[in-house]
Amino acid sequence: MQIYGPQFVHGPQGIQGPHLPRTAPSSPAPQGVEDELSISDVARFVEMAKSLPEIRTEKVQAAREALARGEYDSPERLQAALERMLDELM
Repeated sequence: MQIYGPQFVHGPQGIQGPHLPRTAPSSPAPQGVEDELSISDVARFVEMAKSLPEIRTEKVQAAREALARGEYDSPERLQAALERMLDELM
């Protein structure tokens, strides 16, 4: 049924079977054309973060206590942490 405004309603129409699928004409793919997938650096970083182990709360608590006592910060410790982080990111 089709409705054309408030004044005219089209009457019932016949029922037809399903339409046949339209197929594209078969033509060979162009030579030298390939699909390509590109994964962003952000996606790689997120995937790396997902694969990290769970947080070990006892280690975190020990580090917080050492920071509060002033025993954790040292140039050598900072340098070692930065080097480990860069090694993992590269």
